[in-house]
Amino acid sequence: MSKTLVSRYLASIVKRGTLQVTFADGTRTSFGDPAEGFPDVALTFADKRAPRDIVMDPRLGAAEAYMDGRLTLQRGGIMELVELLRTNAPWDRGGSIGEPSPLRRFGNRIAFAREALNDRLRSQRNVSHHYDIGNDLYRLMLDPEHMQYSCGYWGEGVETLAQAQEAKLAHIAAKLALRDGQTVLDIGCGWGGMAIYLARKFDIQVTGITLSREQLALAEERARQAGVADRVAFELVDYRELPERGKRYDRLVSVGMFEHVGRPQFPTFFKACANLLADDGVMLLHTIGRIGSPGTTDAFTRKYIFPGGYIPALSETVAASEKFRLIASDTEMLRLHYAKTLRAWYANCMAHRDEIVAMYDERFFRMWTFYLAGATSSFENGGMCNYQIQYCRDRRVLPLTRDYIARTEAALANPL
Repeated sequence: MSKTLVSRYLASIVKRGTLQVTFADGTRTSFGDPAEGFPDVALTFADKRAPRDIVMDPRLGAAEAYMDGRLTLQRGGIMELVELLRTNAPWDRGGSIGEPSPLRRFGNRIAFAREALNDRLRSQRNVSHHYDIGNDLYRLMLDPEHMQYSCGYWGEGVETLAQAQEAKLAHIAAKLALRDGQTVLDIGCGWGGMAIYLARKFDIQVTGITLSREQLALAEERARQAGVADRVAFELVDYRELPERGKRYDRLVSVGMFEHVGRPQFPTFFKACANLLADDGVMLLHTIGRIGSPGTTDAFTRKYIFPGGYIPALSETVAASEKFRLIASDTEMLRLHYAKTLRAWYANCMAHRDEIVAMYDERFFRMWTFYLAGATSSFENGGMCNYQIQYCRDRRVLPLTRDYIARTEAALANPL
């Protein structure tokens, strides 16, 4: 029965490009027709359970079958398989690669609601799950200079991952409208790339906070190496604890952290930001977002990659922030920037396959590359994008037009 159901499922999706499936009993079925620009993929199910698991929950079922070696690929890789499915069912045209069964979907919603509570202890544990797996993995995957684990900015003339990440930092710095002597708080500072960049480009004091011990140690080391340790400080602390200290900052920046907050905590996050931001302050929030309406986190991502995480829709982000008189002074959608970044990370991981397998094991490598492939497809043909939302508390603190952003970016790229 599961063989028949998974065949119907694949036949309903794969029209352009080809997929050849060999089942555990040796029978072989092909789907789709050759088409320029669409992958040619061949896979084998090693047992009868893999098709059943995919029917129950296409994303989680396929991921675990691939991770366990019960789904193997003979032509194409996991990137090509996911790309084949997604390009045949793009979100823009109402497509979907399938939802879990009603029973699994109900269980997923309960589990998501429970995990999304994200109190302080749970937030620390969730962050550790993803970021404390070892800095060496991220050194192999990310751009070496800034170690930015968020989408680059692929403007005209940008060709490499390093260039894209440098451009992203400049783009955000420009939107912050920084002036010498100001104080900046970086909420979710990662390995310190943003804080170090700002301190090198401006005469300011930057405080970066994280919940990852691995990130904290490397961020401090990198600040010392960059010669900015006197103007950059990092701390292992939850953002919810900072307003209790009574300190306010001229600028707030948060890149790739809001996805970990959890929907029930959105008001808490923005209330904290409002209390931390000076009356004439400016904030820049950079986050993965949903192109459409609010949703839920899929079971694979929640279980293996970002427990407690949630990708917000623009509507619910702005709705949460406007309660605290934060003015959304500028909003930009980055449509395909993260897809290009993820493909670069995927290529880096494939190039360092043996090293990553030696660090962990084959199952981890398959899980990690499935995550990167799935994320890439979500930005290329699914419902994901990035948003940069600039906030202020006084409508008069920023120039009347956006021209200052491009001018500052140019000055940062070509210093005198």
